[in-house]
Amino acid sequence: MEVLQYVDEGGKPVAELPLSEDELVQGYRALLRARRFDERALTLQRQGRLGVYPPYRGQEAAQVGMALALRDGDWMVPTYRETGAAITFGLPLATTLLFWRAYPQGWRFPEGLRILPFYIAIATQIPQAAGLAAAGRYHGEDWVVATFIGDGGTSEGDFHEGLNMASVMGAPMVLMVQNNGWAISVPTWRQMNIPYVALRAQGYGIPARVVDGNDLVAVWAVAREAVATARKERTPFLIEARTYRLGPHTTSDDPRRYRDEAEVREHEAAEPVRRLRLLLENLGLWDQAREDAYLQEVDAEIDAAVAEADSVSEPAPETIVEEVFAVMPPELRRAWNALREGHHA
Repeated sequence: MEVLQYVDEGGKPVAELPLSEDELVQGYRALLRARRFDERALTLQRQGRLGVYPPYRGQEAAQVGMALALRDGDWMVPTYRETGAAITFGLPLATTLLFWRAYPQGWRFPEGLRILPFYIAIATQIPQAAGLAAAGRYHGEDWVVATFIGDGGTSEGDFHEGLNMASVMGAPMVLMVQNNGWAISVPTWRQMNIPYVALRAQGYGIPARVVDGNDLVAVWAVAREAVATARKERTPFLIEARTYRLGPHTTSDDPRRYRDEAEVREHEAAEPVRRLRLLLENLGLWDQAREDAYLQEVDAEIDAAVAEADSVSEPAPETIVEEVFAVMPPELRRAWNALREGHHA
C-alpha cells in the first residue's frame, strides 16, 4: 500500500501541499502545544503530582491531525494515550490534569464537548465508537465519530468485532490506528504477519489509507478525506498512521529493557514537531522569535491550568463510587456508606 507523505524528514515538500499557509501555522501551533503539555505532564508525574501517565511524544501529528479534521458536533472517543488529541479537540487543560490525578472533577467534561472519557481497557472503545456512530445515523444526526487505537490493540477481538459492526451498520466512524512500532514491549512485526494494519480493513469492506504519521500535513489531509467520506457515504474509514513512540509506554515502563536506544535516536530525526517547524522555516512562516513568543503563551496557559488543578481539594474516598451510576444500586450504596463512615470516623 502507498504511504502518503507531503513533507519529508528534512522539512521539504515532496508534493504540492494541500493546506494553506494559515493552516500550516495553525497545525504547528497545535503540535507544539500538545508537545509542551506532554512534557509538563511528565514532569508533574515525576514530582508525584499526577498518577501513572502515558506520554505521546512522537505521536502528536496523528492525534492533532485527526482532531483538526473534526467539526463542531462530531464525537471523539480517545484511549489513554490520546491526551494530545483531546486537548486539541477542546478538553480544558485543568480538567485533563485532574483526570490524570483520578479526581472526580477530571471525569466531568464540559457540557457540549462531545468527547468520551479516556479508555484504558485495550480496544473496548471500538465497538462503543461504532455504536455511537450508528446511533447518530439512526437518529438522523450528521456527526462523525473519531476513535483511536494502537497497533497492539488491533490484535484484540474488540477491534475486529467493532470494525465488522461498523461496516454492517454503515456507521460513520473514523478509526485512527497509531502504528507506533510497539505493543508495550512487543514489536509490531512479532504480533502481526502483514505489512500494514490497513490491509485488515479490506476484510470488512472498509476504505483505508496509510499515511506517514509524523507528517502533520499528510495526516490532516487524509483525516479530512476520511471524515468527509464517513459523513457523506455513511461508512467507517480506517487510517493507519505509521509513527513511533519516542518515550515509554507509560511512566511505569522502562523501554530500555526491550528496545535499543539507538533505534529511538534514529526515529528522533523524523519526529513531527521538528519536521513541521523545518517546513515553516523553509517557507518563511516561522522563526525563533515566533517560537519563543508562542511557547511563552503556551507555558502561561499550562501554568494557569496547573494552578487551577492544584486549587481543587483532594477528593474524599467515597467519591470513587459516586460517578459510576446515575442511581446507585444497593451494593454500591453499601460500599459508599462504608467508605464514608470510615473516612469520617
